[in-house]
Amino acid sequence: MDKIHTVKHSRDFSNIIHNGKFVKNNFYVIYYKDNGLTNYRFGISVSKKLGNSVHRNKYKRQMRFIIDKYKKSYQNSFDYIIIIRDGFISNDFTLKDNNFVSLIDKINNNIR
Repeated sequence: MDKIHTVKHSRDFSNIIHNGKFVKNNFYVIYYKDNGLTNYRFGISVSKKLGNSVHRNKYKRQMRFIIDKYKKSYQNSFDYIIIIRDGFISNDFTLKDNNFVSLIDKINNNIR
């Protein structure tokens, strides 16, 4: 994931979470909002309840890989905040992948 495609500031995170729409399942909660830019941006959040820093960074690396895998599915000019939930930890990678794709499809249907 390039730096241009990353939400970094906490004010941006809170703005998207408080003013955007969301979809969720047992693995993720994804907030999305129009950003007025020409490209999409992602932010990933993992709670401290889900493990120590080594585990949380592993989950974020897996998530970045999944995000990069489906680059053509995202709507330009949208920000996405992904909050990883408990179901993400105990399941295999293909389930994580499939659940993410289903939520992105749901978002794309809501936007159109």
